[in-house]
Amino acid sequence: MNRAVSLVLPLLALGAAGSTYLPRASHVTVVVMENRAYDGIVGNPDAPFVNGVLIPQGALLTRSSAVTHPSQPNYLALFSGSTHGVDGDACPVRFDAPNVASLLAAAGRSFVGLAESMPYDGFTGCTSDDVYGRKHDPWVDFSNVPPSANRVYRRFPPADAPALMWITPNMCHDMHDCSTRTGDAWLAKNLPPILAWDRSHDGLLIVTWDEAEPDAGGNRIPTILAGPMVRAGSRTDRPVDHYGVLRTIETIFGLSCIDRECRAKPIEGIWK
Repeated sequence: MNRAVSLVLPLLALGAAGSTYLPRASHVTVVVMENRAYDGIVGNPDAPFVNGVLIPQGALLTRSSAVTHPSQPNYLALFSGSTHGVDGDACPVRFDAPNVASLLAAAGRSFVGLAESMPYDGFTGCTSDDVYGRKHDPWVDFSNVPPSANRVYRRFPPADAPALMWITPNMCHDMHDCSTRTGDAWLAKNLPPILAWDRSHDGLLIVTWDEAEPDAGGNRIPTILAGPMVRAGSRTDRPVDHYGVLRTIETIFGLSCIDRECRAKPIEGIWK
């Protein structure tokens, strides 16, 4: 038997058994919210959309956790597989290191980062009007991500519908400076068009939080995945952190791993 075929067949068998199967989604959209522990969202009546619509349509990761505190290193971990030694929210920081956007570019695929309330496309300032914060937009920190990938969030999807789209709400709508109910209302307005688009474009939506604030239960956070390749209403209690989420995205697109996430396994047990 051809060696390449002999390597592929066991993988197909595992996929058929449902143990290690991963979808090959055409698009992935990541939405990152702020500063809520798992129990501050899951089961909270102030989050009716997340609990009544998003979780029933998707898969809930019941043992999801952030990597550290505060915000910025968690975003860096999810984007590039490393915190790069950052342990605060100082701005600006700058890196010339591999990340999911550079991996996609090398594979002929595209990435765009969409930041709500950013003053204009390509903006590299640290803050604006107390609602925009660069610390929540990790792609801006990497010299190998072109300025054209740094855009204001205006609508979904962008005209070019890249393979990976990362949406950062402003610091009120992401729950950083405003209430859980305010953030949930933003999700209720902005996620249904994404979910509808995903159904006809083989898209996967990942909604997660950067960290649990205050830290409760080991920095445990909500993470929900939804899309036509996800078993609606499913749950998994396998531990996963931001590195595991990044590893899942890389695996979906057939990308190599970069750094710390190479030690993590892709998310399993939720796929159709």
